[in-house]
Amino acid sequence: MQNMDISQIWNEALEVLKNEVSVVSYTTWFKTLIPIELKNNTIILQTFETFAQGIISQRYSLLIQNAIRQVTNMNFDVKIIVQDQVNNSQTSVSKAPVLTNEVSSKSNLNPKYTFETFVIGGGNRMAYTASLAVAEDPAKAYNPLFLYGGVGLGKTHLMHSIGHYILSQNPNTRILYISSETFTNELINSIQLKNNEAFRNKYRNIDVLLVDDIQFIAGKTGTQEEFFHTFNTLHESNKQIIISSDRPPKEIETLEERLISRFEWGLIADIQPPDLETRIAILKKKVEGEKYNIPDDVLVFVATSIKSNIRELEGAINRILAFSKLQNLPIDLNLAKESLKDFISARPKNITIEYIQEIVSAYYNLKIEDFKSKKRNRAISYPRQIAMYLSRSLTDMSLPKIGEMFGGRDHTTVMHGYDKIYTDINNSLEMKKIIELLENRIKGN
Repeated sequence: MQNMDISQIWNEALEVLKNEVSVVSYTTWFKTLIPIELKNNTIILQTFETFAQGIISQRYSLLIQNAIRQVTNMNFDVKIIVQDQVNNSQTSVSKAPVLTNEVSSKSNLNPKYTFETFVIGGGNRMAYTASLAVAEDPAKAYNPLFLYGGVGLGKTHLMHSIGHYILSQNPNTRILYISSETFTNELINSIQLKNNEAFRNKYRNIDVLLVDDIQFIAGKTGTQEEFFHTFNTLHESNKQIIISSDRPPKEIETLEERLISRFEWGLIADIQPPDLETRIAILKKKVEGEKYNIPDDVLVFVATSIKSNIRELEGAINRILAFSKLQNLPIDLNLAKESLKDFISARPKNITIEYIQEIVSAYYNLKIEDFKSKKRNRAISYPRQIAMYLSRSLTDMSLPKIGEMFGGRDHTTVMHGYDKIYTDINNSLEMKKIIELLENRIKGN
């Protein structure tokens, strides 16, 4: 059978698979498979990830065989291989040239954050696709590109990836990555030193500007004024602007309307917490990249136990590695459970959002109805965020479902509430103690 025949069979089989699995599963596991050859009644399909090879072989081989049977009326075995196992004369996919540390340092780009090291899943696919489109055609696809999502979900990774990709195609591109805090501090310094011209030359004579955590300029009149004019100058000169935040523009309180309007000129893409398969893939990528020897069952345990963000996933792996080294013990499931027992909160099945609301409202002398109301004064909004944080931490409810239980609020509001309390816990011993007390009451300890 010729390669063209295999391609036709596979394309028809893909149409069958579309109706058998979810959109996310189809896009993640099947759409990227490449038919290689038919050999000894076995159809060989290629993927680019060792991890994907394992998942597809274990979970979906029979599904693929059935789809092929439907379009051919014949029985074929299916073999999934990774790219490195293809021993033929096919032209390999060209890789972007490696950037020197000098280029990366001038742009403030982290060499580790590239598209190649980014794990795509259902929660970040749109943001990834949009970022790649911008990188391939700066100032043409989406300008500005506004990425938003919770702490540790990959916004910064995508921003650096855009910068690296653009530089790989055109090393002379002037790119600058900064945080909004850096922008503010340098603006203040330029005013104190009466050196505004140098400040404006730095930020307005570039080709690509990447600004992380733009929400921190909210309420800062002078910073917003300067950024407004910087934005206009770059946009009018057809320069690419990429911005990130923990929430969409309209939900950033005290952000000027004229900035909100400009941020909405291009594309706004959100990043949601990764699902289980994506979390496992993220851990696999980290383990393979760092050449750690960690069994798959340990990775599955970590991914199942931690659902919040990528930083916590990686923190758990680092904790396991440190525990193994200090105890001089091999890494296995028992060691992982022991090392993470204080790191992972127990999630009993009988905990409900209603019960969490009851405990938190009683602690703050509020009514449960207050959490569902439109009231935004701090005496209500902050306990509401605490209840959202605990709902996310102690139940398996999705962000939209949690939002629904808090008066029909958007999932981004829940993400913002979770991130706010998560940050406060890390910065305040008092808040950490309050959360621990509430968790113990909820769990009945």
